[in-house]
Amino acid sequence: MTSTTGPAQPSASDASDEFAGFAERLSATTLLRFATAGSVDDGKSTLVGRLLHDSKSVLTDQLEAVEHASRSRGQDAPDLALLTDGLRAEREQGITIDVAYRYFATPRRRFILADTPGHVQYTRNMVTGASTAELAVVLVDARNGVVEQTRRHAAVAALLRVPHVVLAVNKMDLAGYAEPVFAAIAEEFTAYAASLGVREITAIPISALAGDNVVEPSAHMDWYGGPTVLEHLETVPVSSDLASSPARFPVQYVIRPQTAEHPDYRGYAGQIASGVLRVGEAVTVLPSGRTSTIEGIDALGESVDIAWAPQSVTVRLADDIDISRGDLIAPSTGAPATTRDVTATVCHVADAPLVVGQRVLLKHTTRTVKAIVKDIPSRLTLDDLSQHPDPGKLVANDIGRVRVRTAEPLALDAYADSRGTGSFLLIDPADGTTLSAGMAGDAFTEGAAGTAAAAAMASDDEGWDF
Repeated sequence: MTSTTGPAQPSASDASDEFAGFAERLSATTLLRFATAGSVDDGKSTLVGRLLHDSKSVLTDQLEAVEHASRSRGQDAPDLALLTDGLRAEREQGITIDVAYRYFATPRRRFILADTPGHVQYTRNMVTGASTAELAVVLVDARNGVVEQTRRHAAVAALLRVPHVVLAVNKMDLAGYAEPVFAAIAEEFTAYAASLGVREITAIPISALAGDNVVEPSAHMDWYGGPTVLEHLETVPVSSDLASSPARFPVQYVIRPQTAEHPDYRGYAGQIASGVLRVGEAVTVLPSGRTSTIEGIDALGESVDIAWAPQSVTVRLADDIDISRGDLIAPSTGAPATTRDVTATVCHVADAPLVVGQRVLLKHTTRTVKAIVKDIPSRLTLDDLSQHPDPGKLVANDIGRVRVRTAEPLALDAYADSRGTGSFLLIDPADGTTLSAGMAGDAFTEGAAGTAAAAAMASDDEGWDF
């Protein structure tokens, strides 16, 4: 492959050495997962394209394809939004429909970028893109300011506990690069996001089309002395608390080779969701509550004494315990409590509504259990963050509180404590459609309706004796 910059192609041996050195340098850098969001035509895809283009992360053939597509549409300059809008419908309509992932790197950091749709119809896709993000870039058109969809995206970022939020006030070139315009939007958004509990908000005035303050500082906004978008992405602290959180190991698969070489081998394979596992540590298997000791840990075909999130390993226990997919192994000193009554905030993503009394499947880590929606205490009103009590149902893109009763106990953490083991999905048992994405525990606001509903738990509905 040929990049947009760089010397002529080296020999095979030199290329191999260069690749090895490049891989070594990449492994020494940190990884940042971030997502972009904003209303329709705020310029998300153009920002992503500008970021990739100006950081020299676009290959020559990719750029040529974009230039050809732009010319065929009668455009003189390359439409950098086409670097991410790959679906035919996206290019025809000029909007982003699905989440587009892009991987790129600079000498300072590696990035996984999720370009999420801005249309209200596809807000559900932002939940997908931001669910694992450590930073969210929310775009605002300088001419329109903060709109309802901006508030919705800020609310989703707050619900998903995205640690860092960047407000990118785009199209400053169409607002005359005026500082008062930027200041007013930044003040309004910051106040709103702070009320949601967003801890860190950075506002940057940009023009994605012209490249102002995306990778290079703008010559038109000397009144702004902060970082460019790329500079902030490269320097923002990356959360590393996975290993410092209590250990959680959802079992994905039980390994029993029963071969002549390993006649008695019994291992439990999976990915460590959080924390650190150590050989000799006392653990509890949930939901059964049985205890044992970690006898061994196998990683990449070798035995190790310690493993940490997010490594994929096989754990061997000292005792033969009935363990299967969906069970959770945790240190006995910090094991989560099990429950069959789940109170959570959900983002409803399906076209069909979620209603009280509905039968669902609840998928938590590797465990899937039958459940029923017992109550929908409130729905969030994004305009003023008030709780609309007893809505009866949630429709597509609604954010609301629900109470779910499961047929079997779950070892569920609060989402505020662990994004991995505090989240779950509600699934339609008829066709496997994802209905809602849930975050267990308290949301960013506490409404009287939600408190009252939690305090007055109704008895089981007739015929639903879980």
